[in-house]
Amino acid sequence: MFSMTDIIAKKKNGEKLSEQQIRDLIDGYVNGDIPDYQMSALLMAIYFNGMDEDEIYILTDAMKNSGEVIDLTDIKGNKVDKHSSGGVGDKLSLTACPVAAAAGVKIAKMSGRGLGFTGGTIDKLESVPGFRTDIPMDEFKANVNEIGLSIISQSEEIAKADKMIYALRDVTSTVDVPALIASSIMSKKLAMGSDAVLLDVKYGDGALMKTKEDAENLAKLMIMIGEKNGKRTDALISDMDQPLGNCVGNSLEIAEAIKTLKGNGPEDMFKSTVEMAGRMIYLGGIAETVAEGERIAEEMISSGRAFEKFREFIIRQGGDVNVIDDISLLPVAAVKREIKGKDVGIIDKSQIRHISALAVGTASQICGAGRTKKGEKVDPGAGILLNKKAGDTVEPDDAIALLYASDEDKAQEAIYKLTNCWDYIKIK
Repeated sequence: MFSMTDIIAKKKNGEKLSEQQIRDLIDGYVNGDIPDYQMSALLMAIYFNGMDEDEIYILTDAMKNSGEVIDLTDIKGNKVDKHSSGGVGDKLSLTACPVAAAAGVKIAKMSGRGLGFTGGTIDKLESVPGFRTDIPMDEFKANVNEIGLSIISQSEEIAKADKMIYALRDVTSTVDVPALIASSIMSKKLAMGSDAVLLDVKYGDGALMKTKEDAENLAKLMIMIGEKNGKRTDALISDMDQPLGNCVGNSLEIAEAIKTLKGNGPEDMFKSTVEMAGRMIYLGGIAETVAEGERIAEEMISSGRAFEKFREFIIRQGGDVNVIDDISLLPVAAVKREIKGKDVGIIDKSQIRHISALAVGTASQICGAGRTKKGEKVDPGAGILLNKKAGDTVEPDDAIALLYASDEDKAQEAIYKLTNCWDYIKIK
């Protein structure tokens, strides 16, 4: 019988854990033989002393096998999954996945809900009336086989150890540990059974990784894990110093995703969609180079095939196609407020230098678009539409944002949060 006390002491002293010790502690924790206080002590020891690549790889494998591992071999073609480390206004799963699927890549994706200031793909999709994210596995596989795309909510049976350990990390200030982040993300991606994985690792004000160097190091760890498991694995390093696109909030982001798939969305959304979808097309074996993949992605959008694939995907999972064809039918929160330049202190013609992704994400959460605790309901129509971003000029009477909130109190609190969101300089 292994000793958890010995394992904690070993890591506390900066020593390497053996494969057997790592597998024993994961099995013991999932089975209830290891109490939270001992696992918390180990997490803190890992926080201070880290883990080497061998330990991280074994930890990931143990967590992957702590729950159900999905077999996708009966789905024809190359299956490509994607993962984002989280951001504000990040709706790329809604755009890049249909683009790649339209090109012939098979996308079998399990996504999560939002927590805190970062949004979740499942919440966004469920803002479409009738859309089902909890479909049975056989229906999920059939959708991927027949139309090339399905996105469902995370299963409680996938990587059980990760869910349990993440809950502890969240309350013991051990979330920002590269070894634990990498093993958490990759245990779930590997358990989903795709042939290739594209990682979108974000850095900056609205991301977990604050510097580009930290994001690159995390990406290298996850690529190492994926490749050791025989998966084609690649990563994009993305700036999250300001929100992606102009919309933050569930139905607002669905509307912006549709505009992007039709070729008339914000420039940064179009560029990011093409870049991500291009790499997915390359990883899926449709293109011989990333550049060719990007050309195919642009063609899928310009030809209308990407939007038609998104429309087919929504219909297939029970969504009301009328709101896809007419985005004015999407849910809208009860309270709408316009924020002008003068409301945030602009008294002369100015240029926006920076907009805080963290502040915008938090304000959207306050409006009702996000959660403060797991299981809390969100308002599908709440959020923020940004009219002015970095590089734009603004006059005192210009509307720089529209705010949609569940009620007046939330609207006022969110406006207060946004007051110092925009950094600007006077134009002489």
